[in-house]
Amino acid sequence: MVEKYPVIILGGGPAGLTAAIYTCRSQLKTLLVDHGLVGGQITLADRVENFPGFPQGINGMELGELVHQQASQFGLETLPAEVTEVVASGDVFTVRTSNGDFRCSALIVALGADHQKLGVPGEEELLGRGVSYCANCDGAFFQGKEVAVVGGGNSAVSDALFLTKMAKKVHVVHRRHQLRAEAILQEQAMASPRIEFVWDSVVERVEGDGVVSGLRTRRVDTGETSLLPLSGVFVAVGSVPATRTLKGVVDLTPQGHIVTGHMMETSRPGIFACGEARQHAVRQAIASAGDGCTAAIAAIRYLQEQTP
Repeated sequence: MVEKYPVIILGGGPAGLTAAIYTCRSQLKTLLVDHGLVGGQITLADRVENFPGFPQGINGMELGELVHQQASQFGLETLPAEVTEVVASGDVFTVRTSNGDFRCSALIVALGADHQKLGVPGEEELLGRGVSYCANCDGAFFQGKEVAVVGGGNSAVSDALFLTKMAKKVHVVHRRHQLRAEAILQEQAMASPRIEFVWDSVVERVEGDGVVSGLRTRRVDTGETSLLPLSGVFVAVGSVPATRTLKGVVDLTPQGHIVTGHMMETSRPGIFACGEARQHAVRQAIASAGDGCTAAIAAIRYLQEQTP
């Protein structure tokens, strides 16, 4: 027999966990399904300095654990599993996972986003052998070595700053001549003697035989190519919404983001979306938390309206 919950939340980042706090405090039995480390991608941040309430900053892993504890103390049930399919049948939704099937009356989607890949030769072949999408996870393997970070946004510059703690030199490869990161991060990176910028350049190939040995780059202005010898490549060029299981269930943008209204409602009544999975997301933890609050309140009101 498939167990049914009033609310199921897909994704355990700041959006999903905040939604869980609200639904659980409203006495709605809630199941949260997450295939990774509960807390979401914020857990990969070495230091979070822009989340309200922590004037000295806080480690991302610690922040994720604290929010999960807060939701759990109100009765949240957490299931470690991969979501394989979402099926809508009238006003009941079935969530099929790698750990069983579950049903609910209100579904909150907070699946976030997956790392965007470069799509160049050598990237897939050398994944885990010098290619990484998580500086916090894998940086310690490159003590005293030279590495590269590809990207120019907040994630890329934050990764580069973190890697200076162990790497001998960090090359930041960016396709433009100006970073997109916040001013304070740019200032810190520019001031670091261990960070060197490779401007106006894109990656052509990750070089290596079994392990990464270098990065082949091409200047976008002249077309000139060059080889950058190094031991590790950290890719931080954005993300893609993790919404493949929602295709055909709710309206998606061409890029795969879930289309929502002001109350996080989707095109299908009873399904709500929040955080980086939805259209026009700001991609900040505090904004995702606000989305989660709104989605939960909308879901609570929806369930109240369904009650005779």
